[in-house]
Amino acid sequence: MLRSVPGTTDRRIDALLALLAENSLMVISGAKIAREIGVTRSTVWRWVEKLRSLGVKVKGHPRSGYQVERLPDVLVPQLLRSGLHGTMFGKRIHHFFKTDSTNSVALRLGQDDEPHGALVIAEEQTAGRGRAGRSWLSEKTSGIYVSVLLRPALSPMHAPLLTLMAGLAVRDAVAEQTGLAPDIRWPNDLLLSGKKFCGILTEMHAEPDRVRYVVIGIGLNVNHTRLPAEIEKLATSLHLEAGRSQSRLELLIRLLRQLDRYYNQFVREGPGPLLARFAQVSSYAQGKRVRITTATETFTGITAGLEPSGLLRVTREDGRVEPVIAGDVTEAD
Repeated sequence: MLRSVPGTTDRRIDALLALLAENSLMVISGAKIAREIGVTRSTVWRWVEKLRSLGVKVKGHPRSGYQVERLPDVLVPQLLRSGLHGTMFGKRIHHFFKTDSTNSVALRLGQDDEPHGALVIAEEQTAGRGRAGRSWLSEKTSGIYVSVLLRPALSPMHAPLLTLMAGLAVRDAVAEQTGLAPDIRWPNDLLLSGKKFCGILTEMHAEPDRVRYVVIGIGLNVNHTRLPAEIEKLATSLHLEAGRSQSRLELLIRLLRQLDRYYNQFVREGPGPLLARFAQVSSYAQGKRVRITTATETFTGITAGLEPSGLLRVTREDGRVEPVIAGDVTEAD
């Protein structure tokens, strides 16, 4: 039997949000809410205050009850599941109002035999992680912080393709919802106006010839209206770029549906379609002058497409063409 995860959102709060969302034009009495979700009226009041602290607009009517003023943009399971019908996602969703890192939780779940397609979602992370040990700003209810657990029949050498797959899913979901056209900087950054708004961290547990499980973590700046001074020249958000707030709930559903589509295509057809799509939408795929910084050296070169495994090929100054196995890629002057 699959165990529950400490700290996950009480399913009755999930039910409260769903009840308010389904009856958004109606005032529902505290007594009715308490009866339907199986708690006391004082608990209903306490949870409503919790939701208000997360930005959910719940109007209290004296002696008559509660009414949600607009659909809540909180990423709880009941609000997500209907939009994920027919995908590999939706059966196991672990939601947190706050956790250290969704990837850390998902890695522990992978070790505990959590099934393929499980999701870990947080409204806020206290120790969000990026590549190479970097931290990821995880402002409360402003972004999407989600990790996906997959158990692909895949060799570890092909794992970079999963990062590209996730980047394509984010790129297409954002384009579909906002009309913007994000760029993808190999291997894991999504850019608008040359600034990063999304990062992807892929971690796996593998044996020499097979992957046991992979966790793909996605951190996406959605409704941040400003960013810390130390990163504002390098980072942005969808709100800053589009000039308006976005529904995180709608965007996450789009993202996961795109990820499901790309994954199924990858299983059926292999890496070819992923590599071709990356070449279409990434300015970094071919002909970009870049600076590569690895653990041992820094060099410049011109990008020369992708290896079948998803690694970036770069033509060095001396004419040698070689794949970049790991390192930071930036546009060179």
